[in-house]
Amino acid sequence: MFTGIVEELGEVTAVENLGDASRFRLRGPVVTEGAQHGDSIAVNGVCLTVVEHADGEFTADVMAETLNRSSLGALTVGSRVNLERPTAVGARLGGHIVQGHVDGTGEILERTPSENWEIVKISLPAALTRYVVEKGSITVDGISLTVVEAGDDHFTVSLIPTTLALTTLGVKQPGDPVNLEVDVIAKYVERLLTAGPGAGR
Repeated sequence: MFTGIVEELGEVTAVENLGDASRFRLRGPVVTEGAQHGDSIAVNGVCLTVVEHADGEFTADVMAETLNRSSLGALTVGSRVNLERPTAVGARLGGHIVQGHVDGTGEILERTPSENWEIVKISLPAALTRYVVEKGSITVDGISLTVVEAGDDHFTVSLIPTTLALTTLGVKQPGDPVNLEVDVIAKYVERLLTAGPGAGR
């Protein structure tokens, strides 16, 4: 489990096409400190498994399903990525519960700068609209954010200078894709309410 608090702005250093998958090598000295084979690291909000690691870099295999359902397929050498290690049991929950299971992708639509923050408008797939509410939580490229406005086909978030400086949302422009993960609690509640009494017995 993650919390959507980005630890490090990493970089893609190599991409290998494996046919029905891709192998990424990523630089992240902070998240690879103490890392072991098989550990999880969230890359732009996608939970990936460490295959190898050395000298502040790690490799991870990404299957076609993940490449097709997330924005990872658009990454190239030099792309910056948000990195986060899983939350340790007993640690503070700085953001909200994030699984690293992307529900869909959106697109940066507009950026409206202000003196001390920036409003970013992001498109929202129709299938995810019902899970996004004003003042609720949403994960964008692995970043735990609060929804400012929830529309039928978009939502907005307000970014403070720290988020702009330390994550990919500081540099992404209109037209760029982002990974979205909605609040998993909302999905469980919906399932329980629509399943009916005795469902699954």
